[in-house]
Amino acid sequence: MGRTRMTGAERREQLLVVGRGLFAQKGFEGTSVEEVAARAHVSKPVVYEHFGGKEGLYAVVVDREVRALLDAISAALDARAHPKVLLERATLALLGYVEENTDGFRILVRDSPVAQTTGTFASLLGDVATQVEGMLTEEFARLGMAVDAAPMYAQMLVGMVALTGQWWLGSRTPDKAVVAAHIVNLAWNGLSGMQASPSLTHPASSSA
Repeated sequence: MGRTRMTGAERREQLLVVGRGLFAQKGFEGTSVEEVAARAHVSKPVVYEHFGGKEGLYAVVVDREVRALLDAISAALDARAHPKVLLERATLALLGYVEENTDGFRILVRDSPVAQTTGTFASLLGDVATQVEGMLTEEFARLGMAVDAAPMYAQMLVGMVALTGQWWLGSRTPDKAVVAAHIVNLAWNGLSGMQASPSLTHPASSSA
């Protein structure tokens, strides 16, 4: 009895899975349509039929990963809770994504010449920072700090978590809960002890 023929939707999904694995392993430049087709046991025209080429396949893979990570972090922030609890949830959400979707995270943090402005890791972090900004604005107001600085601090906070996530991707130690606790320890205790008008101890000379 021969193999059951895949539907168009099933074939498209198979190609996405194959492409995702290859992009994570070899990057965009190191992956070819020929290899995608060979891994999927189809001809090259089948890949072109579904995605128009390697760029189209890559764009769909990246879009899926962006939405998956953004949804996870958004869900963590979509609640009325103490800001520290929200920070813990969001940090764990990102590290959980790294742990459970390693290939996807590797794809997101790679640079690609075909990445769109709405499909890059930097733009994703910008979306997350916008959500964090709202949380910080409330906290800054409570602490009597200038709320117009919240966007800048949101970028700092999200960048710290994201960069730590990239580091943890390679090491996987210690446990993600331990890593999250240390991130929150630095971020929260730093926030709680911040100066309203910080200044450098030894500012650089303007003529340097």
